[in-house]
Amino acid sequence: MKRFNILTAVLMVCIINTFVRGQEDNFSKIGLFGENFEEIKKADKNSRIYETINGKDTIATQLVGTITDVCQAKGCWMKVDLSNNKEVFVKFKDYGFFVPLNASGSKVVMNGIAFVEEVSVKEQQHYAIDKGASKEEISKITAPKKTFRFEADGVLIKQ
Repeated sequence: MKRFNILTAVLMVCIINTFVRGQEDNFSKIGLFGENFEEIKKADKNSRIYETINGKDTIATQLVGTITDVCQAKGCWMKVDLSNNKEVFVKFKDYGFFVPLNASGSKVVMNGIAFVEEVSVKEQQHYAIDKGASKEEISKITAPKKTFRFEADGVLIKQ
C-alpha cells in the first residue's frame, strides 16, 4: 500500500508538471493561435484591401502588421497597425482562441475575413473597459464610428 501511495504521488507530480508547462506555452508571445494556415507571400497584404470593400462586403484574405493593443481581460481581441497608419480591430472566429496578453509590439500575420463595420457607443465603451480606460476616457465615447474589422481564424505572431 505504501508503494502504491508513493507511485500515485509521483504520478500526480508528473501530471501537474505537464499541465503547468502546457499553460506556460499558452502564454508564450510567439506562435500560431487558432487554425493552422499557410502564409501567403504577397505584397498586397495590407489595408489597401479596405479601400475595395463596400457596404456589407467581406473579403477572405491575410493581413500583416504590428499588434498595438490586446484585450487585457483575456486576449479576446487585438488592434493591429497595418503599416500605413491604419488600424484594424481583430476578433477571433467563434471566440475559439485568444492571443497572449503581452503580444503588443509583435509582428503578426492574420488569416480570415476583412470587413468594415459601424461600432456602437455601447460596444466602444465595452472595449475601452477591457483595455483598462479611465471613466473619463469612456465618457468621451459619444458617437458610433466606422472601423476596419477583421475576423481571424488563425493568427501567427512573430518576434
